[in-house]
Amino acid sequence: MIEIRIHGRGGQGAVIASQILAEAAFREEMYVQAFPAFGSERRGAPVRAFLRLDRSPILVRSEIYRPDGIIILDQGLVALGLDDVFAGLKPGGWVLINSPRDPSEFAELTGFAAATVDGSAIARRHQLGSPTAPMVNTAIAGAFVSLTGIASLDNLAQAVRSAVPVKPEENVAAAMEGAQLVRLLQAVGISEA
Repeated sequence: MIEIRIHGRGGQGAVIASQILAEAAFREEMYVQAFPAFGSERRGAPVRAFLRLDRSPILVRSEIYRPDGIIILDQGLVALGLDDVFAGLKPGGWVLINSPRDPSEFAELTGFAAATVDGSAIARRHQLGSPTAPMVNTAIAGAFVSLTGIASLDNLAQAVRSAVPVKPEENVAAAMEGAQLVRLLQAVGISEA
């Protein structure tokens, strides 16, 4: 089983990102779980979403405490230390961060497979969200699929169209651009469940 924890802020689309990735994997005939955990439900507050993928039925029904990988939609969550975004990450795990920085610039990622993509710039180019609060979820989903190969880009595009009713084609374009522009520091060792 592959377990992924997604960290973001309210309004960035962490929950929708988990649903998009779950649907894309489901289209690859995988068993999936996607669910959120909310603290204070307001725009800008830290949000976590969880995703499990497996080729066998998933019987676990809990938050993910020892993820194989972590997706971070706001690089500020790393710097602020408000929520230990790396807590429980398995040795040899991987991290994908929405950032214009190169993955080698994150000292916190030593020992992990690391990747970055500037999802905020991609979202702005496709006019997703506002200039000050871009919706980065589809760009990050594209980067994740490109890194892991967990689903085809065609299945990702179908999942985006299904989950995102507003500007579906712009969101698909952002996902495809995220898939192309992701920067990888080390190989992401995700194997198909």
